[in-house]
Amino acid sequence: MGGPAAPPFSARHRVSMLPVAVSSRELHMPLSETVSIVVLTGAGISAESGLSTFRGAGGLWEGHRIEEVATPEAFARNPGLVHQFYNLRRRQLLDPAIRPNAAHRALARLEWRWGGEFLLVTQNVDDLHERAGSRRLVHMHGELAKIRCTFCGDVRAWAEELSVATSCPACGRSGGLRPHIVWFGEMPMEMERIEEALAGCDLFVAIGTSAQVYPAAGFVEMVRGRARTVELNLEPSAASHLFDERWHGPATEVVPAFVAGLLGEDVER
Repeated sequence: MGGPAAPPFSARHRVSMLPVAVSSRELHMPLSETVSIVVLTGAGISAESGLSTFRGAGGLWEGHRIEEVATPEAFARNPGLVHQFYNLRRRQLLDPAIRPNAAHRALARLEWRWGGEFLLVTQNVDDLHERAGSRRLVHMHGELAKIRCTFCGDVRAWAEELSVATSCPACGRSGGLRPHIVWFGEMPMEMERIEEALAGCDLFVAIGTSAQVYPAAGFVEMVRGRARTVELNLEPSAASHLFDERWHGPATEVVPAFVAGLLGEDVER
C-alpha cells in the first residue's frame, strides 16, 4: 500500500482497514537506538500456522488432563503416555504444512531492523520463530524439537520418536530421556535473562497470550508504569485492562500492522 510512511511508534492509521484492530491510543516514542523492546508470544501466534493451542477448544490438551501428560509426576508415573503425547506433537510440528506465518515473519523483521535492545520471549515450544528468522529469543517453556537426559544433563535437537527404551546419545543410558519441555510445577528457563530484559525495557508487547500462566502472566505488571505496554491478541486476555494499548484481531493481521508502524513500512499482506 502506498502513501507516506507512518511516524515512529504510530501505527493506528495503518490498521484502519482492519475492522478487528482496536487501539486505545497511539504510542508516542521516538524510533531510537536507546529504546529497548521485549516481546512476549503465546500459543495464539502459532495457532494461525495450524498448530493446536494449549488451552483452546479442541486444542493441545484435548483428551488428556494436564496432570496426565505435562507434569514431572506424570512422567514418573507413566512415561510411555507422556512420550506418546509429545511424539504426536513433534510429528505435527514436522508436518511440511506447518510454517511460520506473517506474524512470525514480522517479529523477525522487527528484530533485524531494530537498532536498540530486543528480546523475544516465547511461551511456545515450537520452532516457528526460528524458522521465520528470529535469533534473539528465549523459549521459557522449553523446545519440542529438543530432548534432555535426566542422567547426564545432555540437551540436543531431536526429530525422531522418543520412548523409555531410547538410549541417550551422550551417556548411553536408557530410560532417562525426556522432552526438553518445562512441565507444570517446574521453573521456566532463563528467567534471570528475561527479568533483566524486562527491568530495562521501554516497550513491552504481549502477543497471542491468555495471561493465565505465570510467571509470564505477571510480566505486564512488572513493567507497568515504567514501560509502554501493548497487547496484540485475538480477543482481550485476562490482563487486557493492564495494558496501555490493546489491538484485538488475528495475529497475522495485527502483528504485521503494528510492526509496520514501528518501522515506517507498508503492511505485509
